[in-house]
This record gives sequence, C-alpha cells and structure tokens, in this order.
Amino acid sequence: MSSKYFNPYTDFGFKKLFGEEASKELLVDFLNQLLPAHHQIATLAFKNAENLSDTAKERTAIFDIYCQTDTGSKFIVEMQKAKVNFFKDRSLFYSTFPIREQAEKGGWDFKLLPIYFIAILDFHYDEKEEERKFRRDVCLKDQDGEIFFDKLHFKFLQMPLFNKQAHELETHFDKWVYFLKNLETFDHIPSILNEPIFNKGFDIAEISHLQPEQYENYHKSLLEYWEVKNVKDTAFNEGKAEGKIEKTVEVARVLKQQGVAIDIIVASTGLARQKIEEL
Repeated sequence: MSSKYFNPYTDFGFKKLFGEEASKELLVDFLNQLLPAHHQIATLAFKNAENLSDTAKERTAIFDIYCQTDTGSKFIVEMQKAKVNFFKDRSLFYSTFPIREQAEKGGWDFKLLPIYFIAILDFHYDEKEEERKFRRDVCLKDQDGEIFFDKLHFKFLQMPLFNKQAHELETHFDKWVYFLKNLETFDHIPSILNEPIFNKGFDIAEISHLQPEQYENYHKSLLEYWEVKNVKDTAFNEGKAEGKIEKTVEVARVLKQQGVAIDIIVASTGLARQKIEEL
C-alpha cells in the first residue's frame, strides 16, 4: 500500500518540511518548542546550506539557520538529521563551521553569536540501552555542574525512543514529535493534530501534491534513505553484500508498488530491468 505522506527522514522530506522559504512557519513553530524563552524566534533566514564542499554528501540534510528574536538578539541554529557512525564526534565537528564562519576579517574581538545544534535522529546514538534518553540537552559545564559557556548548545532527539500515542500527547512539542515520527504512516489527519500549523505540514507532505520532478526526486531520496538504513542494519553481519542486495531488491519492490517508473528504479538501484519486472 502506497503512503499518502512522504518520509520526513529522507533528505527530500526533511528539506521540504524545514528547509524551504514556503515552510518557514513550520520551522519557527518547531524550533520555538526547543529553544529557551530568551531565544524564541521572531524572524529567520537560511544561511549557507550544504556549506561543506568536501563533505557535501554527508551534509545534504544539514543547514544553518540565522535567527533573530523580537528583542533583536541574534543566534544561529545548525539543524540536521543523520544516521551515521561517530555521531557525537560529527556533531561537534559540524558545530565548528557556524562558529568559524563568524570570524571577521581584520580586527575582531572574538565575540560570537550563540549557536544551537539541533538533531532529529531516527536511530539510537546511545550504545548502552540503559543510558538512552529521548531528548538530551547538552551545554558546556564545569565540575560543579555550573554552565561555563552559554553560547553553544546541543539538542538531540532520538526519535525511536518517543513512544507516546495520540491520547498521551500533553504538549505542543509532543504533537510535533508525534507528527514527525508517524507522518509516513498516516492515512488521514488525526484529530489531535487538526491544527493550522500541522494542517500546513500535512499539505506540504502529501505525495499527491508533488510535481512529477519532485516525485522522482523524493523516491530517489527514499532509496538513499533505505540504503543508509541497510548499511547500518547489516554492519554487524558477515554477509554484508548479500544483505545489501536483499534490501535493494526490497526497496525496488516498494518503489515499483508505488508506481515509480522502471527506468528510474534501474538507475537508482543498479538492478537489472528484468529483475525488477519480475518483482
């Protein structure tokens, strides 16, 4: 059965919901659920999206957001979704770019704008199950637990750990997480999410509203998403190659069921046309 709404964890879906001018209202509303009261966003602008040429493929769903509050305070949000190894290391590495970009030529006193690094993750980065937390807010503190530097914050959301059902949602933030985690599985708008901001999100995410080129780009992005998941899922198996082929065939089957053109599936998966036609 084809999905009515796209997968928000794909690069295409993530950017469509949060990385375009037309969806700024969604982004502001979502970010304001994570940011402190003194950094509630009034206006925002996208900075240098995909600003790392040497790691462009890894940063395709990462973008910098330049924000300003109603009091004129300015700050930067680095937002991403990822499913990679050494996630914490990469998060720290990526956070250095919006820091470094603030360096001014000539005389500069090193004063920095605050930076929030926000990651929406569809995997567990905590290796020990007993230490896993759905939401983790991190900043630099000293040995007594007092904040040492208040201009660099990390906010990680491990989406698989959010298990609330519709009747358990208590806050607007809960509703956002429920929306993102379950979007691809909805066949209608749940009553709990029947609000203007989420109605706009559902409208943007409805696959039938995509233009033909967008539709093709989405399915290519979906394939890449499944491929990445496959690499992670088979990383500890001895039969990596066989497992990858099986997953690729499964992805091709899903794409075919969703009406994607055979030529596109061939180009995206590398499978033989005859193999796909036989699925």
